[in-house]
Amino acid sequence: MERVPMLAEGYEKLTADLKALRQERPRIVDAIEEARAHGDLSENAEYHAAKERQGQVEAQIAELEDKVTRAQIIDPATLSGNRIIFGATVTVLDDDEKPQRYQIVGQTEADAKQGRISYDSPLGRALIGKQVGEEVEVTVPSGDRFYLVEKIEFI
Repeated sequence: MERVPMLAEGYEKLTADLKALRQERPRIVDAIEEARAHGDLSENAEYHAAKERQGQVEAQIAELEDKVTRAQIIDPATLSGNRIIFGATVTVLDDDEKPQRYQIVGQTEADAKQGRISYDSPLGRALIGKQVGEEVEVTVPSGDRFYLVEKIEFI
């Protein structure tokens, strides 16, 4: 069983999402019962919508439970080294010599607007294992991009 690396805050968010979905279960059951009371189920849009939502919620719960049980919580402050690994905060220079700062995080925590990229993203995969001074080439839909690793931090 493959572990799912994540930061503590990502784990907390997953467990909060899971709790919220579990709390939604009884409301869905009530909606199904109420729609059933309206009679003919073949033309009952409310019933079909509630059953569809129930399927979606159950699938999301199963997915989140799987991630939570396989979670490997990593604290970047306890890490060190001269190579980029999960949890590292990396400053790179792009083609225009503009510095960009990213933290390598899990898939569920990734948010490029906040400077958090997944270790499984094209840039994340290219950066893992690199050292300061190394150049990274990333192929993205808009073409090839080049980055120079300027700084590695564990914060």
